[in-house]
Amino acid sequence: MSEAIYKVISATPSPYARKVRIALAEKDIPFELITEVPWDKTTGTPDFNPLEKLPVLIREHGDPVYESYLIMEYLERAHPEPPLVPADPDGWLLAKRLEVLCDGVCDAFVLSFFERHRAEALQSTTWLARQRRKIDGGLTEMQRLLCSRSHFIGNAFTLADLAAATAVSYLAVRWPEIDWRASYPTLLDHSDRMEARPSFQNSRPVPQIISDIVV
Repeated sequence: MSEAIYKVISATPSPYARKVRIALAEKDIPFELITEVPWDKTTGTPDFNPLEKLPVLIREHGDPVYESYLIMEYLERAHPEPPLVPADPDGWLLAKRLEVLCDGVCDAFVLSFFERHRAEALQSTTWLARQRRKIDGGLTEMQRLLCSRSHFIGNAFTLADLAAATAVSYLAVRWPEIDWRASYPTLLDHSDRMEARPSFQNSRPVPQIISDIVV
């Protein structure tokens, strides 16, 4: 096995970190995985990212790269083969649009996740309803963009497929009461195909226990 050229600080349920791990695997780039619970005081994440967010890509030479969107941009430039983003402007825009859309769905869920960890009397139903609208709207748009195709862009696996599949798998792990499978059958078929890929099988999301009080 080739020597790892990167380290990746990851959390087991994180769709953002999983996106990076899958991209590295698809590009056949060796890396060392470091698993953290970024919300706990024991985490070393702030040593590499002042925003205390995961994932972080640690390079052997040079500053670390953080925020999954930027990491994906860096990997595509530093390791262009095989490409995960189409070269043509329309294909590039669609892939990036899906990434933004899927990250937004995950962001809305994270906001809901921690709101629901507040004392029940302090939870805002208006806030939770707003985040749920974002999640439902994002899933609806993802299914519309996929239509009846096997992939979002042409017949090739791209960042668009990666982003969509990691987003819905995150919902399945952290918010199973959202029955997206019944409401979005096209996304379900797409998710099943993506999860059969080795890069997905080796990065299945797993819930973590947050020991420290966050909210």
